[in-house]
Amino acid sequence: MSGRLAGRRAVVTGAARGIGAEIARTFATEGASVAVLDVSAEGAATTAAEVGGTAHVVDLRDVAATRAALEEAVGALGGIDVLVNNAGVLRKAPLLDITTDDWDDMFAVTLRPVLVTTQVAARAMIAAGGGGAIVNMASMAARTGGAGQGHYAAAKAAVVALTRVSALELGGHGIRVNCLCPGFVLTEMGAATRTPEQVAEWTSRSPLGRLGETTDVARTALFLASDDADYLTGQAINVTGGMVM
Repeated sequence: MSGRLAGRRAVVTGAARGIGAEIARTFATEGASVAVLDVSAEGAATTAAEVGGTAHVVDLRDVAATRAALEEAVGALGGIDVLVNNAGVLRKAPLLDITTDDWDDMFAVTLRPVLVTTQVAARAMIAAGGGGAIVNMASMAARTGGAGQGHYAAAKAAVVALTRVSALELGGHGIRVNCLCPGFVLTEMGAATRTPEQVAEWTSRSPLGRLGETTDVARTALFLASDDADYLTGQAINVTGGMVM
């Protein structure tokens, strides 16, 4: 087996479609064994079949089920070397219209599972002798905010903060923790919240003159998961085509 992740065992959450599915495919192409976690049974099964991995269906709002699903995935892989916390939701609402239920649900899907999965994965990595990489998915919204994104931007900013704390506390075990802050990537989730006019306006903001592709994010996740980034931890890397510098 060859590739930058040859022999590595990776778990990717939210990998039924979009960026998560692209990360799973990229990791598998680079030699990793991949377990897919997602709330969509059909989507998880499809991605798992593509990458020759295993599918584990879980609603990440359920803490106990999340722990159990990740432990099951680690068991299926025979251990874990890489965790990618990609799962999340993107919903928009004016600040004055965000309810506390909206707020709590956003954090329950986008932030809390990062803590739960990190705890499970890090304990397994430490028990195996240490070492490993965790890649969390934040967002450009964590850097710049955005109208209608109060709860989303706050949750993603918290992912950045949790990444830094995790890097500090787990570095002594050889575990690196970093996160990505993608800009506008026209996935199914992103496309559902943007008009053609908005897409054109966002495109004009990038010095590169284009929006992001799922492969742009996946390749950066690959770098962070690989030995090429073995002296990189606690970082929040912008993948924004220059929209944030």
